[in-house]
Amino acid sequence: MPADPLSIRDAWSKIPSPGAVETEFERFTGKRMERILAIVVAIGSAALGAQALIAAIGTLSSADVAHIAALVVVFVPLAAMLVACLIGRGVRVASGVFAVAYVLALAAWPVIVDPADKVAGDQPWIFFLVNIGVVAAMLAFPVRLQFAWAIGMPFVYGYVRLVQGEFSREFWVTTAFDVSFTLILGVIIISLGWMFRSVAAGVDEARGRAVASYASAAAAAAAEEERMAMSALMHDSVLAALIAGERAEGERARELAVAMAREALTRLANTEGAVAEEGSDEPVGTAQIVVELRRSLSELGADAIVEERGGIGLIPGRAARALVLAARQAIGNAVAHASGRGLHIVAEGHGDEGIRVTISDTGPGFDIEEIGADRLGIRASIFARMAGVAGTSAIDSGEHGTIVTLGWERS
Repeated sequence: MPADPLSIRDAWSKIPSPGAVETEFERFTGKRMERILAIVVAIGSAALGAQALIAAIGTLSSADVAHIAALVVVFVPLAAMLVACLIGRGVRVASGVFAVAYVLALAAWPVIVDPADKVAGDQPWIFFLVNIGVVAAMLAFPVRLQFAWAIGMPFVYGYVRLVQGEFSREFWVTTAFDVSFTLILGVIIISLGWMFRSVAAGVDEARGRAVASYASAAAAAAAEEERMAMSALMHDSVLAALIAGERAEGERARELAVAMAREALTRLANTEGAVAEEGSDEPVGTAQIVVELRRSLSELGADAIVEERGGIGLIPGRAARALVLAARQAIGNAVAHASGRGLHIVAEGHGDEGIRVTISDTGPGFDIEEIGADRLGIRASIFARMAGVAGTSAIDSGEHGTIVTLGWERS
C-alpha cells in the first residue's frame, strides 16, 4: 500500500535543515560515553575510597588534628564527586575539585604523617587514592592535563614517601614498585578514556554528516515534488484556462473560461495545503467519475461521447481525482494537437476493485521519446500523477492516432 503523503510531509518537516542540526543531537554518542565513564568511575572510586577510609580510620587518633583535616580535605570532595557521577550533574567541577584537593593533601603528607611511622612496607591510606585522582583528572581536565596528572601524581607520591622515609634503602625499593605500578595504570586509564571519547566523537561526526546528507536529499526531493506538483497545476488549470479564454466565442464560452480561471487562481492560492489539488479521500463511484469527465469535455470545448461500462463501484477520492485530472490532460492534448478528431472516452468500472479509463483519438499521433524534458504535460500531469496514487498509465501513439489508458486497482 503506498505511503500516506501527509505522513511523508510530516516526517520531512521534522528533518533538520543542512547546517542547522541542533547541538543536543550533535554529541549524542559523546554524551552517552561521558555518562558511562562517570558511572564506571563512581563504582571503582567508591570501592577504593571505602578501602582507603577504613585504613585511615584504623590509624586515626583523636589528637591527630592534621590527620583529621586531611581526611576532610580528601574525602568530602571525593564523596561529592561520587554523587555527581551517579546523578550525572556537575561531574566536571566536582572531579576537578577532588583532583586538586588530593594533590594538595598528597604534597602535605610528610607534615601530616606521624614522624614515628616510618615502616617501608606499610602503605599509607592516601596511596589507595592515587588512581582515583587520575580518573578525576580524566573527567575534569583536557587531554594534556590528564596525562600530566597520570604521569606527575605517581612521582609526587614517590617523592613524598621517600621524604617520609628519609630516603632510606627500604623505602626506595617499595616506593619504586608503587610508583611504577600507579604510573602504568594511570597512563592506561587516560589512554582508554581518550580512545573511547575519540570513537564516540567519530560516531557523532559520521552521524552528523549522515543527517546533513539525508536532510539535503529530503529537501531536494521535497523541492522536486513541489516543482512537479506546481508544474502539473500550472499545466492543468492555468494553461487550460488561458486556452479556453483565447478560444471563447459567445457568452456561454466566456462564462466557462472565467469559471476555469477562477478555479485555477483558487488552486494556486491553496498550493501550501498538503492535499490542495488532490481533494477529499471520500470514496467516489464510477458514475461520478463519468460526470467529471463530461464536465472536463464541456470546459475544454470538446465534443465526444463518454461511454460507461462495467459494474458500479467505489474508489478512494484521491485516486479518482488523480484519474480525472490525468484524463483531463489527455483530453486537452487531444483537443490541442488532434483537434479532437475521433475523440472517444471509455470508463470501465470493476466494482470496488478498480477502474480503467481510455481516451483515444484519430489524430496524427506523436513520438513520446521526442518530447523534451521540460514538457511536463505528459510526464507530470499523467504519468507522475497516476504514479502518485499507485495507479497505472500508458500511451500508445502512432499514425492511427493516440490511445491513453489510465487505471487504478485496489492492492
